[in-house]
Amino acid sequence: MMPALASAAIERRRLAGEAFFGGEAERIARLCHRMAERFARGGRLFALGADPASRSDARHVAVEFVHPVIVGKRALPALALTAEGGPIACQLGLLAAEQDMVIAFGAERDPSTRKALGIARERGALTIACGGVSGEVHAAGACEGVGGEVHAAGEVDWSFQLPGEDANVEQELAETLYHVLWELVHVFFEHRGLLEGRSERHVHDTGASSFLYPFLGEQEHDIEAVIADVRASVLMKGGEASALRAQTLTEAAPTLADAALALRRSFDGGGRLLALGNGGSATDAMDLVADLHSAQRPALDLTEDTGILTAIANDIGTEAIFSRQVIAHGRPGDVLLAFSTSGGSANVIHALAQARSRELATIALVGYDGGRIYQEQLADHVVVVRSEHIPRIQEAQASAYHVLCELVGGEARA
Repeated sequence: MMPALASAAIERRRLAGEAFFGGEAERIARLCHRMAERFARGGRLFALGADPASRSDARHVAVEFVHPVIVGKRALPALALTAEGGPIACQLGLLAAEQDMVIAFGAERDPSTRKALGIARERGALTIACGGVSGEVHAAGACEGVGGEVHAAGEVDWSFQLPGEDANVEQELAETLYHVLWELVHVFFEHRGLLEGRSERHVHDTGASSFLYPFLGEQEHDIEAVIADVRASVLMKGGEASALRAQTLTEAAPTLADAALALRRSFDGGGRLLALGNGGSATDAMDLVADLHSAQRPALDLTEDTGILTAIANDIGTEAIFSRQVIAHGRPGDVLLAFSTSGGSANVIHALAQARSRELATIALVGYDGGRIYQEQLADHVVVVRSEHIPRIQEAQASAYHVLCELVGGEARA
């Protein structure tokens, strides 16, 4: 990747990030407060995604809220509803209740998701649309067995319009948005007196959380002061994400160019890409495969089949969940692309070793200092995102694999 192309990719992301978070920081802060209130009252978060790209975002939301990586933070009830379970509106109609929250991706492309948002509003749930829904949402003909015809119309409670005409950059902004919502909703649990229906009023001891949330010591009667601090944190996190994307794309430009060449040669020779990762990285593998399928490129998502994953984990062990699939599917001339925020996930390392033994080219996207994968050169092409904060690592990795796909596709822009 030429320096000019890398600079153009970085600049598109910088401008979009500044425009979005600069314009939406206040609303994001207030949404975190509203979500915390509903979680505190027993509400659940449903993430909706019908098409392949939206599905990966919905599943990423569920993983982040249920499996917190911040030590000591509570697991929050979240569930992804995707097209595998049938029409989105039918699924949500069976599950949604008044205290719940619904965040939708790609609703502008899927009528059933739009209907689901209407059902949610009719039941009193808080609705969030990410990516293009504005104006009225009509829920009609939702699903037999969940109330028949639902005639609910109204605006989505919180609609976030992602700037720009670049779908990759929009997805990256969406990922940062829901990471920030997840990170900062916890602030209000530390200020329980600020949640609707609560009467506690005390000054919180920030303790071990002080390095993440230095403003937790605010008086609990001053909601606007906390909102202002959360707004500042939103802007800070948006800036951190943009800076890390720029650093990663700059440092990794030669590696991405070489990896793109290897991947293009594989595709030209009849090869396929196999993608894998754990947790949020699994949803990144899902998104990468969706992007390649959209470009008419053959790719397999080794995180896709829960039956296979659980069978291998149960009968052999979690370290074999990917390597066993590489044995089954990998062919000489294929390419394995692995995500690992730590650079040391045992099941990822085993899969890379199996891929090399079977003459697959290997690409790895890793975080921190690169871990074993980088230090021991366990993959042919290693992109290191130099951060210790998992959400920011995943966001920069998304930029890296989007640029990789663009290079492989032969587009003029990076």
